[in-house]
Amino acid sequence: MKKRANPIITGTLILTVTGLLARLIGFFYRIYLSNLIGAEGMGIYQLIAPISGICFALCCGPIQTAVSRFVAASIGMNQTGAARSNYYAGLLLTEMLAIATALVLYTQAGWIALHLLSEPRCTVLLQLLALSLPITAAHAAMNGYYYGLRRTEVPSLSQLAEQFIRVLMVYLIAGKLNETGQEITVTIAALGLVAGELGSLAVSYIAISITFRKEDKLLNQTPKLALGTPIRKILLLATPLAANRLILGVLQSIEAIQIPSRLQVSGLTSSEALSVYGVLTGMSLPFILFPSALTNSVAVMLLPSVAEAQSVKDDKKIERTTELSMGYSLYLGILCTGIFITYGGDMGALFFHDASAGAYIRILGWLCPFLYMTTTAGSIINGMGRTSTTFIQNVIGLVLRLGFVIFLIPRFGIVAYLWGALACQLLVSGLHTYSLQKMVPFSFSAFHRIIRPMSAVAIAVWVTQTFVQISGIAGLVLGCIGICLIYFLLLYVTGTTPLPFRKNKER
Repeated sequence: MKKRANPIITGTLILTVTGLLARLIGFFYRIYLSNLIGAEGMGIYQLIAPISGICFALCCGPIQTAVSRFVAASIGMNQTGAARSNYYAGLLLTEMLAIATALVLYTQAGWIALHLLSEPRCTVLLQLLALSLPITAAHAAMNGYYYGLRRTEVPSLSQLAEQFIRVLMVYLIAGKLNETGQEITVTIAALGLVAGELGSLAVSYIAISITFRKEDKLLNQTPKLALGTPIRKILLLATPLAANRLILGVLQSIEAIQIPSRLQVSGLTSSEALSVYGVLTGMSLPFILFPSALTNSVAVMLLPSVAEAQSVKDDKKIERTTELSMGYSLYLGILCTGIFITYGGDMGALFFHDASAGAYIRILGWLCPFLYMTTTAGSIINGMGRTSTTFIQNVIGLVLRLGFVIFLIPRFGIVAYLWGALACQLLVSGLHTYSLQKMVPFSFSAFHRIIRPMSAVAIAVWVTQTFVQISGIAGLVLGCIGICLIYFLLLYVTGTTPLPFRKNKER
């Protein structure tokens, strides 16, 4: 009998491939957008990101997580009707919250822009963000259902649709404005956001309608829905999770508002401060987050998989999943650190024509191992229902980073934020790993998981720098490919732990 592929692996592969494609589109979109609206415009646009995060935390994210977890548990017990009931209960709750939040945000956009963000030009952006919230909420609930089924093709396709339509909309609007000689403002980015969310929702709605019809045909009936119990269960899980994410969102908002403000205290003008903030968050960070398409995909698949394994008390599966996913996160993180330290300056100069963007990329490159481990460990801990653990530890990390922003940026400039980001991620990844080790006694070899990949990436960088002497984008691409190939080859020939293409001989 043909062995069925592991749903975590297949789901992760689908999410990773589409995630990389979406990030690639988004990456070049940011380059295009930065050329349209400039560094200051990018800074203004990035100011609404924390508000978007708060809204998502309040009405979308926690319910999506709850839907995913309960759908996975229902499928694990072969209860299709319960799974669908959990989806509809989550959809009802998230839409009610999204509409209420959108009304408040739309009517108070001017006050929030002026008094909280200290940037009146954010008013229109916030109003457009409010219009997108009910669309985002419905899409999030649908994604939660598919993640619970561990079917990632629909969320992946909708993600690609969202990015493609967003870029197309901005490109068409910019072309029209150029033809008529009108000024291109940061509002164009928010219009693209709304258009992208509409396209993503359309794809998800068509897909879930087809899925339900197939399920009904297979069962020869439409499953009976009972929303009372699912609503209570989702509220019990989502409420503390929403409170946790809301607090985190508020702290992140304070940080985002304080960075330009403290930069002005350090001696920069308002325009210069927004430009520095735009370069950091709109240009440098996307490079660092680009490889996280893989770890984010793993994290999305881990939560329902761990929840399902926990519902049937399969502790061995949780242990194996934890050990492999944590190891691969370290492998990827160490590789990315080597690449960004080596080529970060070239990336900033070639893509954004900004030396400071390259300097930020090189410093932020040290984040990668800790960032990717935090994502993976946090997802496993949340999948086991211990959301309060990740919340407390994330708050500790954010408070530490906020301290760097408030007290050290006025003296040392934006580099103090980079120091704070490194310190925060190191602390949180350590706390997450310690807590996870207490819950799941997985094995960990410091030599094979840390020393071996660090040595491999150092050798790969040296070999590539020695033999690749081409300048420009061609040299950058060849250098990155060379480091990756040599790195994985060295891991393969020296490894006793499993790589994706090596059979585990220890079993």
